Amino acid sequence: MTESVDHKLRAQLHALGRKTEYRQDYAPEVLEAFDNKHPERDYWVRFNCPEFTSLCPITGQPDFAEIRICYIPDVRMVESKSLKLYLFSFRNHGAFHEDCVNLILNDLVRLMEPRYIEVTGYFTPRGGISIHPYANYGRPGTKYERLAEERLFHHDELR
Repeated sequence: MTESVDHKLRAQLHALGRKTEYRQDYAPEVLEAFDNKHPERDYWVRFNCPEFTSLCPITGQPDFAEIRICYIPDVRMVESKSLKLYLFSFRNHGAFHEDCVNLILNDLVRLMEPRYIEVTGYFTPRGGISIHPYANYGRPGTKYERLAEERLFHHDELR
């Protein structure tokens, strides 16, 4: 990596390579993005986040899940350490499972403006019931909008 590119990249990213500060509240502002070096190509990026926790907004009891984030980037990509810190910020946040998945999707769409993205939460059972919310987004007016519709209708087959 050239020195000028390295300097430019370091200027974009604030969490990577620095002392980690763990937020105790929902913090979408910790998310950071960097430039995609291959925007001419469609390709998948997948994050498996097996240690996600949030709080039930009614009982205050902890909920545990694996969050899977899959996306086709456009110009911007999410930086993984900032994603980790963002997901950690849900630890003391009270939200239903479905809300967590939709918040994550909305925040990542706002940050990156990806061509396509999907977020699935595999929450561990509580009271004998497990919940697996799924939400996706495809850029309107493009083939990715059609991809989002197709994958939504068949999301249960994707596991």
